[in-house]
Amino acid sequence: MNPAVEERAADLRHQRLPFVHARVVRAERPTSAKPGDEAVVLPDGSIDGFVGGACAESTVRAQSLSLLDSGQSLLLRILPEGAAVEADADGTLTVVNPCLSGGSLEIFLEPVVPDPLVAVVGESPIAAALVALGDGTGFRMMASTTTALEITPGLTAVVVASHGRDEEAALTTAVGAGVPYVGLVASRKRGEAVVAALDLDPAQRTSVHTPAGLDIGARTPREVALSILAEIVALRPRPAGGAGVAPTVVDGDDEAGDRAPAAVATDPVCGMAVVADDAALHLDHDGTRHWFCGTGCLRAFAADPSAYLPDPAG
Repeated sequence: MNPAVEERAADLRHQRLPFVHARVVRAERPTSAKPGDEAVVLPDGSIDGFVGGACAESTVRAQSLSLLDSGQSLLLRILPEGAAVEADADGTLTVVNPCLSGGSLEIFLEPVVPDPLVAVVGESPIAAALVALGDGTGFRMMASTTTALEITPGLTAVVVASHGRDEEAALTTAVGAGVPYVGLVASRKRGEAVVAALDLDPAQRTSVHTPAGLDIGARTPREVALSILAEIVALRPRPAGGAGVAPTVVDGDDEAGDRAPAAVATDPVCGMAVVADDAALHLDHDGTRHWFCGTGCLRAFAADPSAYLPDPAG
């Protein structure tokens, strides 16, 4: 691995930030990239490293964002216009990029997503069982023996299992921080009473799951822990699509926020998916911003925008 890319990837893992590792596995001349070139792509669309020129990089950025959503790896084939295109096998995607001057690239895209982080508050048998079970099933568990909950970046869930000991503070902190899943281990009657007394608005109170866990007839601490983890899995956000499916497309007059998760727009000239941020090639026309995969498409649009825009007359 390129030392600079390796260091960047290690830093992202340490910070528990998701990214996509992109590595060129095949390059056919003329291309500026060569096998072994690599980069990391972040959720905001920024890229560190090198996997090709501006046209190839635009395609890699756009497809990487969809992989962070789906969690699937992908072999991305980038071909010039006019190249013969074969049917894609599972796990592959072929994109014809009209901006390429020739040659082709195959780039393996691998999403690196941290294990879900779950904070467990309390010293009860259920809390201990939850930590032990979660550590062995793909979760990263963070045990807290006090109700002073620490909100950590990437926190997926908070489960309060302190059995009546200062539950309100931890629940209020978790809900206020927007943690996706907040659960309270309690009987239904007691749980409803605790939630009703929280200093939260009605919508926030309904976000607290109590009794925490799916109703599987659990009796023992381990069974209750299993039901809670199952509920966290069942309620986690689902990806919008599979590998190679672009994330939410923005209208031309929207702008991506600084360091916010990047959106994807459509190049009006070639129809390719491109990252819609200030770092990408763009041009404002009649109050609307348009993004482009490369300078060729931008120049073509600038020369005659009406050739690529819908006819306002219908």
